[in-house]
Amino acid sequence: MTTTQIAPAARQRLLPPEAGRAGFVDALRSEFTKIRSTRSTYWTLLALIVVCIGIGALASAGTASHPQGISPAGFDGTQQSLAGLYVGQLVIAALGALTITSEYSTGMIRTSLAVQPRRGVVFAAKGVVFAVVTLITGLVTSFGSFFVGQAILSGAHLSATLGQPNVLRAVIGGALFLTACGMLAYGLGAVLRHTAAAISAAIGLLFVVTVLVQFLPHSWQDSVDKWMPALAGSQVWATKVTGGAHQFPAWGGFAVLAGWAAAAIIVGLVLFRTRDA
Repeated sequence: MTTTQIAPAARQRLLPPEAGRAGFVDALRSEFTKIRSTRSTYWTLLALIVVCIGIGALASAGTASHPQGISPAGFDGTQQSLAGLYVGQLVIAALGALTITSEYSTGMIRTSLAVQPRRGVVFAAKGVVFAVVTLITGLVTSFGSFFVGQAILSGAHLSATLGQPNVLRAVIGGALFLTACGMLAYGLGAVLRHTAAAISAAIGLLFVVTVLVQFLPHSWQDSVDKWMPALAGSQVWATKVTGGAHQFPAWGGFAVLAGWAAAAIIVGLVLFRTRDA
């Protein structure tokens, strides 16, 4: 065997092993570190919990103080205690938009993509971490709102229990509703890449458009409002169909909201992968 044949093998043994490429798990760790180290995240999530439980308690107290004429059979005590989710969706939408737009405003996105050039991995990791954090916070918020609200309503004999039909689904549905609203805003943030614009778009889609639809002729409302993301999605945290018989049932309404969120995320992903950072 010649020297030229031995040398390549010897050099291969002396070279250090090739460093592994950062994968999805590494990206998840990185994104979790980012969201955990940002103080505004804690304050926003705390505000979400306090606002939702507080508004739900006020709504339940208002009903409990004037129970005259309310039929326990037709009253949805679960939805009443979760009334704070109407405002909570706006809070979590702001955080969802900030999850991605904040990196564009600070220029940190270029560093993130330099460390992990596979843009799809970065985008997915951000979304997964945000969704998990939101879902856990949403569960705490929904169950906290439910138990506080039912404790207040029990004095007027209008309370519900988790064992009653559709109640547990509605409470868990409240957390899913918040998660879907947050992911909708996350997708809009990726599309617009500007914090104020993304938050405004999310609030407009979740809240303003829902209000404007109410000014349409009633014959139009029946066909339009059930497709509005927030109104359709709110059916999942009610034990009875609200807004009339034309509304989708619980999981059908949530599917509409999830579809809006999925559309925003898909468009955001495409633009995230094709545009310059």
